[in-house]
Amino acid sequence: MKIGCHLSSSGGYLAMAQTAVSIGADVFQFFTRNPRGGAAKPVDPEDVRAFVRFAAENGVGPILAHAPYTLNAAGAEARVREFAEATMKDDLLRLEATGGAMYNFHPGSHVGQGADKGIELVASMLGRVFADVADRLGKMPSTTVLLETMAGKGSEIGRSFEELRRIIDLADVPLGVCLDTCHVWDAGYDIVGDLDGVVAEFDRTIGLDRLKAVHINDSMNVRSSHKDRHEKIGKGKIGLDAFGRILRHEAFGNLPFYLETPCDLQGYKEEIAMLKGISE
Repeated sequence: MKIGCHLSSSGGYLAMAQTAVSIGADVFQFFTRNPRGGAAKPVDPEDVRAFVRFAAENGVGPILAHAPYTLNAAGAEARVREFAEATMKDDLLRLEATGGAMYNFHPGSHVGQGADKGIELVASMLGRVFADVADRLGKMPSTTVLLETMAGKGSEIGRSFEELRRIIDLADVPLGVCLDTCHVWDAGYDIVGDLDGVVAEFDRTIGLDRLKAVHINDSMNVRSSHKDRHEKIGKGKIGLDAFGRILRHEAFGNLPFYLETPCDLQGYKEEIAMLKGISE
């Protein structure tokens, strides 16, 4: 299995990969820029070259870039949507430096416009982003863009597999999905008592071929709470036994797992070792 965690990108790509290896991780996730928005640091070509060599030598990857939380392609205000679009374009162009990365983003919140309108806005933005980036690169981006499953807090879009499927169909661009265990649990999917049923529903609605990554997080909340509060593995309402079943399930066998639990590096090291142990 491939498992890692979210790391700070402040030291660059090589530093993240070295940190990952030091805690027993094979993959890592990072924010493309400050999670609350803002300009991204320039890409250092030498750092990228050193990272690519190190990653190949140590079996690190695929890396997962996470868009800042401030992206809201479904926002009611034009300036909010324009920021999301410009940021995603910039992120995808920058990620071409590493090649073969994945890019995960929260679909956004419709803020009172209704889910149908929000879905239309997200899909139309994705169409423009792919078209513009492909035009500037002279080819389709090498980065795989992932929609994240959401907990359904407030007016969040992506609280159901059906909503994600509608975005995929309307956007008509190559998209994958990152399944967050805390989010789907908080959204109401019973991954503890009926994992096979949830997997089958995902496959019917979206297709397992589109499942590219898993955010592996326990939840502080009971199922269907729609609150989105991550907990350390085995300390929340999902529980260690359920994670063992998830890790051993054939649908997840070849996927990379990324921890977003409230841990420091030592805590992540311990969780990675524990999860690798129960995956066997």
